[in-house]
Amino acid sequence: MKLDAFDVRILAALQRDGRMTKLRLADEIGLSPSPCWERMRRLEQAGLIRGYHAHIDHERILHTTTILVEITLRSHQARDFERFQDAIARVPEVIECYATGGGVDYILKVVTLDIEHYQRIIDSLLEAEIGIDRYFTYIVTREVKRSSGLPLGYLLEYAGDSRAPR
Repeated sequence: MKLDAFDVRILAALQRDGRMTKLRLADEIGLSPSPCWERMRRLEQAGLIRGYHAHIDHERILHTTTILVEITLRSHQARDFERFQDAIARVPEVIECYATGGGVDYILKVVTLDIEHYQRIIDSLLEAEIGIDRYFTYIVTREVKRSSGLPLGYLLEYAGDSRAPR
């Protein structure tokens, strides 16, 4: 799908505030409401907007511990990666998993109740024999920065793309 500057502005605005009214969105990006709404629907139908989410302050509900984990697999055949990824997809406490290049195969973001809870998860993954060779655990002591989306305008501007919002 070919995007123009209005489409990029819509995406950037909705990333910042998915509950924005149609009128406010249209005003913010410089279009009248009907064309703005049609563009937004087209972006949804094309799968560029996959959903709308609320950012929950989970610490006000339940104290949690966030842990980053580096995982290296013993073997690097396609079936080894598939087996690991299938197993990780079934662990609800693993809220993010990234396959990486370099000396580590995966980086996981795990949210647990405490360190003991985390250790039970790791022990069960090791017992499941899903190919883990070694893992390194990093306890998050403080969240310094969190983003709810990509800096679309900045990335496009940096790339010299004329679609970057001005």
